[in-house]
Amino acid sequence: MRQTRRAWLKGSGAAIASLGLAGCSETTEEKEPESESGEDGTSPESDEESADAKPAETAVAAEWNAMRARLWDALAAGEAGETGAGAAIAGRTFDRFEQASGEYNAHEMLEETDKSRYEGFEEALVELRTEGLEENDIARGREETGIADKQLRGAQQTLVGEPTVQAFDLQAFGTTVADSVMLASAGAFDAAETVANDAFERFEGAAVHDAIGEADGDVYEAFEAAMKSVATAAGNEDGESVRSSASDALEAAIDGGYALAPSESAAGAGEIAAYQARGWDAAALAGLGGPSTAFAHAAALTVYRARAHDAAWFFERGEHEAAARVVKNAFEHFEGARAHEALEEASEDAYHRFEEDGLDALATAIENDDPAGVDTAVDAIDDGLVTGIEALGTGSEAALIEAGFFKARTEDAVERYRLGENAVAAELVSGLFETFEANEAGFHETLEETDESLYETFEEEHLKGLIKACENGDDAAVDEHATGIRETLLEFETTIGSPAQVSAVESGYMTARVFDAGVLDALGASGRAETVVGETFEYFENGAGGFHEALEDADHDRYESFEGALGDAQAAAGNDESVGATARAFNEQAVAATYTVVAAAGGSFGAAAASLMDAVYETFEGARVHELLEEADQEAYEGFEAALEEYIAALEASDAESDAARETEMDVDTAAEAFATAALQAQFAVAGAADAAPVDGSADAAEETESAPALQGGPNVVEGVPDDADHVVEMQATAYDPETLTVKQGETVAWKHAAGEPHTVTAFEDGIPSDATYWASGGFDSEEGARTGWENGNGAVQSGQSYVHTFETTGKHEYVCIPHERFMTGTIVVE
Repeated sequence: MRQTRRAWLKGSGAAIASLGLAGCSETTEEKEPESESGEDGTSPESDEESADAKPAETAVAAEWNAMRARLWDALAAGEAGETGAGAAIAGRTFDRFEQASGEYNAHEMLEETDKSRYEGFEEALVELRTEGLEENDIARGREETGIADKQLRGAQQTLVGEPTVQAFDLQAFGTTVADSVMLASAGAFDAAETVANDAFERFEGAAVHDAIGEADGDVYEAFEAAMKSVATAAGNEDGESVRSSASDALEAAIDGGYALAPSESAAGAGEIAAYQARGWDAAALAGLGGPSTAFAHAAALTVYRARAHDAAWFFERGEHEAAARVVKNAFEHFEGARAHEALEEASEDAYHRFEEDGLDALATAIENDDPAGVDTAVDAIDDGLVTGIEALGTGSEAALIEAGFFKARTEDAVERYRLGENAVAAELVSGLFETFEANEAGFHETLEETDESLYETFEEEHLKGLIKACENGDDAAVDEHATGIRETLLEFETTIGSPAQVSAVESGYMTARVFDAGVLDALGASGRAETVVGETFEYFENGAGGFHEALEDADHDRYESFEGALGDAQAAAGNDESVGATARAFNEQAVAATYTVVAAAGGSFGAAAASLMDAVYETFEGARVHELLEEADQEAYEGFEAALEEYIAALEASDAESDAARETEMDVDTAAEAFATAALQAQFAVAGAADAAPVDGSADAAEETESAPALQGGPNVVEGVPDDADHVVEMQATAYDPETLTVKQGETVAWKHAAGEPHTVTAFEDGIPSDATYWASGGFDSEEGARTGWENGNGAVQSGQSYVHTFETTGKHEYVCIPHERFMTGTIVVE
């Protein structure tokens, strides 16, 4: 293969695999010829090329078939209203394509087969994500999907010829229809019906329609009938019939592939690619729906953080018995909580830190009247639970939960202020500020990336303002800034979270407030305790970020029990009864409400996804390709089956109520990638090119880089991330994260290599302030110098490294990654 920039990059050893979700529909060349095709929709030389196709080329073409399926999967997610998920699928598909390694990999083979189609595919894939799905423009997304699909099919035709491509077309239609199972399992029956009907219409207009009718009439009739049945079943919201009819359609499509393909090995490689596509469907299904039960566990854990601080509050006021009682009650509650086992399984270290270094140590410190010990134990509880919450949550969920905790601690500060403890309140808020700056649970960066204006309002106006107001004894300012924090963080929650996620956070926040009332009541402030519970009740009635409606819709009985328990706490405060007992009763209802709302939103589809892959396993065991693979390469056969079994176990484990979590250490993302890799190996083996499989491209990369210059970083490219860096930007496979960052003059930014091939950090010469000194990884003094340097191997930031720059000039600084220029740009705003 010819030397390319990617070949040189891969020689650095930085190419890695990245998970993508996939597998929906697919288009084919229509019967009407395109300008570059023959009268039947084929290129004039395609039949000859089919006869001459190398086994490795057939395997690569089969891999492109799996990629075609993934394109339509992204669009299908958008059709189902999950445009964010669809955009993520498209982005991860691009990442996996960019990171393909080995001699016969999907990326470089496409570039070498037809560069114009390669460029058209990449552009359309990016625009499917950025201009279509991210903009909620389904029509544009559909257009870009069709363009990208056409480019891949055209390259397949050039590489292996029309007969083989028609076999791949039919198999891909089978995976398209089978994708209706994934959508129906998630309750998206309208989308499932749309996918099935769209596949049928496209099949009717495709060249393979007549080809399979001529090659095998029985298969043709069975396939059409099954496709129609899938659409009908989806329209009737009959999930079981969707599954059985889709299975019939896929079986017919695979049988038809053998009737159409010029060789059994080509049809077999396509069949394995279809199983790979189904694997990506399972990963997509596992990630659909509402938040998982694991998120509910994480949200429930936050209340124990609030209780630990309540215990410290009692201790500081000299109420040691009350403090010890809070710890005892929290420990007893945790022992029987649903989150107990979940925390232990998610992070054993976090679990032991919470229980042993935290709760046990806190009880001991209170008993020994040890203030330093109390502080240390509370810190351990915070640390252990934050670690556990991060392990249980995904994406921005930990930051979302942290926002609720910040609101609860802000309320603690206000209550301490109302009790005349101005200095204590100011110190408490100052501690929150430091925690925020430390980016605990990713809260600081997530808030800033979500809405910079909201971030500035929270930090600069209200958090700092509340510190000064407490110090100055300014009652009006304290109320103003506390209200601002509540409103700002609630807006943040509803911006990044679903109603179910926000509800779980708000449930914990409200519980913390009612427990505050219990503390106030025990300290003799029963009037204020009644007010706090009343305000909490009013907050819920006003919506609580959608929690009120979500709970009422999810389970009316649970909603009434929740309100009843809240009312009991308010009555206890008003009647000079113990609020503590009613607060604990309310906590039980609040925890139950959290799980109820999360479950009603969909919860985990891990079990359904595992069932989908169980069907793949059963099909494979009786499939024609089973024997083909076993005879072709025993190692590839065993690897494929083992990866499939491990994937099923991981999917079962992802279901929060499953015991399978103890049977595998591999998460869904890792297992999905491992299965796709095993499928790729199997595709090459069945095609007759096992030794050419691009699963481990290290040897090829070494050969490719013999004549390439060694990559070097240059000045300010260092190992790791310096401790004195004020901000960190992660360089993902094709993006800077965050893409835009605001810093103060004199602050230092470190760009950390987080994924993918080597990157650069190169300022646009006309995109920085006119009085700023030019900056770039490699220490170049001009953009031209940086670009020339990159071509000679200089300025690279590789795995384990970071580029560091201190900004002295205010204004906007725009920059780019040279090897990923089309997709990877960033901005630093210096104030």
